[in-house]
Amino acid sequence: MIFRSPPWDSVVYWSLDLETGGLDPKKDPILAVGMVPIREGTIRVGESFRTLVRPERGSAITPESVQAHQLVWRELQEAPPLGRVLPEIESRLREGVLLVHHGGLDVTILKRDFALERVAWPAPKVVDTMRLLLRNAHLRNPELSREQVTLNLSRARAEYGLPDYQAHDALTDAISTAELFLALRAALGARTVRDLR
Repeated sequence: MIFRSPPWDSVVYWSLDLETGGLDPKKDPILAVGMVPIREGTIRVGESFRTLVRPERGSAITPESVQAHQLVWRELQEAPPLGRVLPEIESRLREGVLLVHHGGLDVTILKRDFALERVAWPAPKVVDTMRLLLRNAHLRNPELSREQVTLNLSRARAEYGLPDYQAHDALTDAISTAELFLALRAALGARTVRDLR
């Protein structure tokens, strides 16, 4: 039996971005989370979720990550710990599809931390705008190698005529990803959720 995939705009997408203490998904802590939903094909900024996260003592924050997102230990001390933030993420992810830019990093880190905190991973469907960028580039020119496709979020947005935002703020990057997703969905002519995976 073949199950039909729902129309792309009939589900809720939660666009998520993480700012972390580095780029090692095995050990670097989450420092900030930004999430914004897309409902009926519209980004709902008024429903967004944003929080800093207090890392465990002894967690490292690399100088490169501080340079990117400007988050330092001092301003994270009053933030909620990861154990209080994950249920907020989980409740949103149960509602729909997880939308990310670079799922290999963000989803890996989320799964790691859900397991560490013993919070059940909701196993949402995942749509990754990096994969959609690759798919659309290859549809236009099958000869392109991965290295020839613009995958950087800011540069990809520019190629699709989207405005330039300051990068490395979790909520701003979640909104940036949501906007890029809508542009890519239109470019690909995707009609169902399956068309986007």
